[in-house]
Amino acid sequence: MDRTLIWNERHLRHALREFECHYNAHRPHQAMNQAAPLRVVPEPITDPGRISRLDIRRHDRLGGVIHEYRHAA
Repeated sequence: MDRTLIWNERHLRHALREFECHYNAHRPHQAMNQAAPLRVVPEPITDPGRISRLDIRRHDRLGGVIHEYRHAA
C-alpha cells in the first residue's frame, strides 16, 4: 500500500479494514507454514488429473492494490 493515495479519514479506515481482512484471512504467513491467522492450510492437491483441471480466480481488493487468488468452485 506504499503508493496508495488516501483522500480522507473515511478512506483510510476503509483501506485499513480491507488490508486487515486480507492479512488475517487470506495472506499466507511463512511462520505459520503458509497458513493465515484465521484459516487453516488446505490439503495439498497431489492428483495430476485435478492439477490439470485447476480453475484459479483472482479477486481484487482496494481497487486492485491487493490481489487474492482462490480455486473456483
